[in-house]
Amino acid sequence: MTRFKITLEYDGSHFIGWQRQSNGVSVQEVLEDAAACLNNKAPVLVYGAGRTDTGVHATGQVAHLDLNRAITGDRLRAALNALVRPHPVSVLDCQAVPEEFHARFSAISRRYLFRILDRVAPPALDYNRVWWVSHPLDLDAMNAATEVLLGHHDFTSFRATHCQAKSPLRTLDHFKFRRVGAEIHSDIEARSFLHNQVRIMIGSLRFVGEGKWTKDDLYKALKAKDRCAAGPTARPEGLYLAHIGYPPLYDSLQTL
Repeated sequence: MTRFKITLEYDGSHFIGWQRQSNGVSVQEVLEDAAACLNNKAPVLVYGAGRTDTGVHATGQVAHLDLNRAITGDRLRAALNALVRPHPVSVLDCQAVPEEFHARFSAISRRYLFRILDRVAPPALDYNRVWWVSHPLDLDAMNAATEVLLGHHDFTSFRATHCQAKSPLRTLDHFKFRRVGAEIHSDIEARSFLHNQVRIMIGSLRFVGEGKWTKDDLYKALKAKDRCAAGPTARPEGLYLAHIGYPPLYDSLQTL
């Protein structure tokens, strides 16, 4: 039995999310069905580092699976990419790893990218790949406000009401907005996130960018520890799981 670490990208607008469910096609299901074809039709479990929601994309999702056959990482990558078609999933890298590696539990950081198109005209080429806001946002005000969210906090105000995490405490390591052409990109990094935390933080910071909230208003929302105190949940199409960080032993295996 060999354990493989795979790095992949996918278009989340075609899936109900990462996790296998009974009400639609998931990324996990597509990968598990493909892997089973390489395992004499025996079921293969694929474990992801992050459970992206419906409509959320990935450029650097990581997963692992076990196969009871001899195959190189390059051949496995090619086979999986052939078998997942026509679904918009691509395995970018595939490496054999020690059996103690776990895509989710071995991870020490997760980084997300959020893309906002803040212009009057709606997107055509990037439809379902950016969050469209039909007016300019104040980038400087948004960046100044992110400072209150950095560090270790109770993020109750910024998690979904049905979030199943045992604790609302999280440590936010990086949160920055930058202008990229007509878009605003936000890079957010932490060891782990609560359900919908990134999207709720982005939705709240949109209020700041529109001048409806100040940095102090965002601070008050954080301290309220009440979901009703924060802003709306941003739409999923602008969100990308961009990178999963691991200890040097496992990160050195990535060739990307």
